[in-house]
Amino acid sequence: MQLRTPLGLYASRSPLPDLSRDLEMVHATTEMIRVNGLQAEATLSAGGELQWRLDGSGEQSLAIESEVLGFSSEGREITVRGYVNEPRSGEGELGKRVRKDFVLVMPTEVVAESWSDRIRDFINSLGRPKRVFIILNPYGGKRSARKIFDTEIKPLLVAANIMYTLQETKYQLHAQELAYKLDLLKYDGIVCVSGDGVFVEVVNGLLQREDWDTAIKVPLGIIPAGTGNGLAKSLLDAVGEMYSIQNATFAVIRGHIHFSWLWFLSALLLNFSSLSLLFNHTGHKRALDVTTVLQGETKFFSILMLTWGLIADIDIESEKYRWMGSTRLDFYCVLRIMKLRKYHGHVEFVPAPGHELYGEPMKDRAICIGTDDVSEKGQNCVAEVLQGSYQGPSVCFEKSDWRFLEGPFVTISLVNVPWVGEDAMPAPEAKFSDGFLDLVMIKDCPKSALLSILLKIKDGSHVKSPYVMYLKVKAFKLVPGNRVGDPTKGGIVDVDGEVVARGEGIDLCGQEGDLMAYGPPIQLTVDKGLATVFSPR
Repeated sequence: MQLRTPLGLYASRSPLPDLSRDLEMVHATTEMIRVNGLQAEATLSAGGELQWRLDGSGEQSLAIESEVLGFSSEGREITVRGYVNEPRSGEGELGKRVRKDFVLVMPTEVVAESWSDRIRDFINSLGRPKRVFIILNPYGGKRSARKIFDTEIKPLLVAANIMYTLQETKYQLHAQELAYKLDLLKYDGIVCVSGDGVFVEVVNGLLQREDWDTAIKVPLGIIPAGTGNGLAKSLLDAVGEMYSIQNATFAVIRGHIHFSWLWFLSALLLNFSSLSLLFNHTGHKRALDVTTVLQGETKFFSILMLTWGLIADIDIESEKYRWMGSTRLDFYCVLRIMKLRKYHGHVEFVPAPGHELYGEPMKDRAICIGTDDVSEKGQNCVAEVLQGSYQGPSVCFEKSDWRFLEGPFVTISLVNVPWVGEDAMPAPEAKFSDGFLDLVMIKDCPKSALLSILLKIKDGSHVKSPYVMYLKVKAFKLVPGNRVGDPTKGGIVDVDGEVVARGEGIDLCGQEGDLMAYGPPIQLTVDKGLATVFSPR
């Protein structure tokens, strides 16, 4: 059973810790043992680091917090299940992480029991999740998510002694239904084994609940197993971790926060000037902005990006070439540049501090969001999703410096995280919880330069081009128009990889009944740090 703490965090309900044992752990202990069959003098420090020196070799170490999944013990033997960086031969640099067991043979069973208790108590003090609900999309990407789970994810969860409930999605929006109905008190987090789409569904499901304000604080994890894996890439890249399924899994294993008596007492006994150590050793998570995409009474909650124009056309229309694999995007990108489209339209935005010089100033512009209505010049736009559910951020832009730009436009993207795919970084300056969206816009550009710009999205250097407008905004309003030179055809508004609106003349095989209309204004506002995600560190 779990409870919600005053800090709004979920924690396991368990008896108060054995403080005498916690006090004992403040001190290091040293023994002569055998490590993987070799004699060694080993020390288990108060900071949770296992150090040993083998005869004729240098000192080695293993940090429990950052390199250990779990452990088991039997008699005099303790098997520590590690997940460590392998040194690259001849380079002295750390390579990819690998699973590696360390077998410690203690001098007596009494010593083995004492060391086991200390390792167990230290791991428990980290606040790692003990039980998670896993949503797996078997249809995403190359339809290999179940195989990925069985061969790469499950072994790490088992090694970390994490219990889980696994549910495969059976149809579109199934993950949203699961998140809406799930008994959250049974779990320490929800983990998506999928692309970004299932994660987005989970966020929307949580925000439709009557208890949305506590539900959205349940830590969410993402392990990449789909076509678009931008969030997982962003989380790992932000801390310098290599992008991989295993590293994303380890981020979930290390995640979650709860109170630790051990580190509180350690801070007091060792006379630390602050209690920062306490919070540095209580799991890893980070806040994540959630964007409300609003049109009239219709809402959608986004965590990745909204795009319209060239990028949306490539993302959605290239689906017809899915048989080409990942090369379909490159192929269709060239095709679209050769037959470049531009779109009429109008955008309005509230720039972030330092970005006020973009666009033209507007007069008599005021929007309040999150009250009983969303009004613009007297027009009522009441937005109701479900009774008692999240209604969007409560913000007022009455005194804000609204600015605008008129089309034509080649492409517009509003991005919440740096990466939107494994090899696409459209917003290199995007932050997870700064309360802003990164606006990337191209109004006009020669075809020769455009190809170069799109190729540079792989490393984020495209924003340096004089043809790219790159800024941060607090709020944004898009009025999409039809194609220049072909007024009978419109464009596509793509949110987190899904079509939310399309214009006349757009035929997408198998996709009907869009969430929003193409043409009327679509407004975006950001709720800073609304969601919580498991983070590598």
